[in-house]
Amino acid sequence: MAMIDEPLYPIAVLIDELKNEDIQLRLNSIRRLSTIARALGEERTRKELIPFLSENNDDDDEVLLAMAEELGVFIPYVGGVEFANVLLPPLETLCTVEETCVRDKAVESLCRIGAQMREQDLVESFIPLVKRLAAGEWFTARVSSCGLFHIAYPSAPDALKTELRAIYSQLCQDDMPMVRRSAATNLGKFAATVEAPHLKVDIMSMFDDLTQDDQDSVRLLAVEGCAALGKLLESPDCVAHILPVIVNFSQDKSWRVRYMVANQLYELCEAVGPEPTRSDLVPAYVRLLRDNEAEVRIAAAGKVTKFCRILSPELAIQHILPCVKELSTDSSQHVRSALASVIMGMAPVLGKDATIEQLLPIFLSLLKDEFPDVRLNIISKLDQVNQVIGIDLLSQSLLPAIVELAEDRHWRVRLAIIEYIPLLASQLGVGFFDDKLGALCMQWLKDKVYSIRDAAANNVKRLAEEFGPQWAMQHIVPQVLDMINNPHYLYRMTILHAISLLAPVMGPEITCSNLLPLVINASKDRVPNIKFNVAKVLQSLIPIVDQSVVEKTIRPCLVELSEDPDVDVRFFAGQALESSDQVMMSS
Repeated sequence: MAMIDEPLYPIAVLIDELKNEDIQLRLNSIRRLSTIARALGEERTRKELIPFLSENNDDDDEVLLAMAEELGVFIPYVGGVEFANVLLPPLETLCTVEETCVRDKAVESLCRIGAQMREQDLVESFIPLVKRLAAGEWFTARVSSCGLFHIAYPSAPDALKTELRAIYSQLCQDDMPMVRRSAATNLGKFAATVEAPHLKVDIMSMFDDLTQDDQDSVRLLAVEGCAALGKLLESPDCVAHILPVIVNFSQDKSWRVRYMVANQLYELCEAVGPEPTRSDLVPAYVRLLRDNEAEVRIAAAGKVTKFCRILSPELAIQHILPCVKELSTDSSQHVRSALASVIMGMAPVLGKDATIEQLLPIFLSLLKDEFPDVRLNIISKLDQVNQVIGIDLLSQSLLPAIVELAEDRHWRVRLAIIEYIPLLASQLGVGFFDDKLGALCMQWLKDKVYSIRDAAANNVKRLAEEFGPQWAMQHIVPQVLDMINNPHYLYRMTILHAISLLAPVMGPEITCSNLLPLVINASKDRVPNIKFNVAKVLQSLIPIVDQSVVEKTIRPCLVELSEDPDVDVRFFAGQALESSDQVMMSS
């Protein structure tokens, strides 16, 4: 209600602004409709503002879109639900404009208003509006009407319900493909409000019309309806009506339709039950996995784990696994990438033996794939395999590949490996980590790419948290601190960053004895960037160490830096000194 304090514009100013040539002024006034409505009061809003908006046929889509959005939340400003019907005329006009996003927003607002309207008002005002739009001469009105039936239908008396079903059936056979597309898109919503007897007869006959449409854009939207209708029908009806359609669609001449089937298929398996899935849908899915269009194979490959979860392990091994092996060497890198992002999830479904025998070789081949995204997708899901086959086998078979990827030429692959290291470390244990992965963690601190160095510093901190300060003191801290003398200043900066991250984990004692002296030493560096980073690090250490250390060691260093010739060094040193003053005052 912040806008209530604004000067309340009179209607005349609004009308002037709405007719102004400047689109921004028109937009501003539309967006302030609620303020204006409050100024006018409910009665004048109904009698003056809404009729004015109904007549105002602005030619700019942006203004119309804003108007459609505002009217959707306008019920409180016209006097509440009993007067909601006055908002229908301007929105009805907006439902017929050419611009799709304006029509969609008008339909959305009508649905929002219709959902709040009283039953009597729906019958007297809303349903006639739907019928007018459905009979509209211009296709845009008919397209919009399809999205309103699910609001109008539940409140209609029986005679009107029969009429509405007949009208929707006509829309499903409309001459214009755009109308049929809209009817196909909204069929699931409409079907959810229709009574069961009519669902089987009327809705299924509309569905049959749409599935046999000559336009592939209509058929592919009908595929989406398959899943929605499948959930509404009883299992036997679903098998009788939906299953044959899906099996046909999986062999459709248009790849777009087959693509939609590949995306929706696993949802249908739940609707039809296990037996039809085994006999009809598994062969259909196998066909899609071997489709000659890469896009269809991508969609099918992305659903392979979800599909396997519905099947028994035996069926998955017998029918799906051979296709997975073929896809792992597919000519399209995107197919391999889609497969790599989900294949790890198959391990829990297939069990330990099948994973070791059948899946591990596929994982290894994908880990060595020439395309970095494929390798990345495998790395990020390794923990799912570990749960099934155990760490020993995983380390023997996959660790060499991980070490190889740690030096991958694509920095994003190296980054993914770094982010996975703490998890891997916790699963492998200290001994294994020290032998195989410790050296890699140090190597990344000297990477040429900043993101890798930054991630490596965070990685060092997470490892210290995982294995404890004593372990870190023996295995990480000495090697990290050795690098502070690196001739390249960027690497020295990375070490300072690592120290600021390590200090809270290591505790005040180790920080004072091992970390702080190095930071103080670095304040004598000849590079200003190092010096102002020293000031930042010292600021982060103030809350960790004792007050006496701050007084004797940190403040003198910061005072010296605050007199540095470089302006940035002075600025950050000043900030750190202010911070230390605040800590002293609070203590």
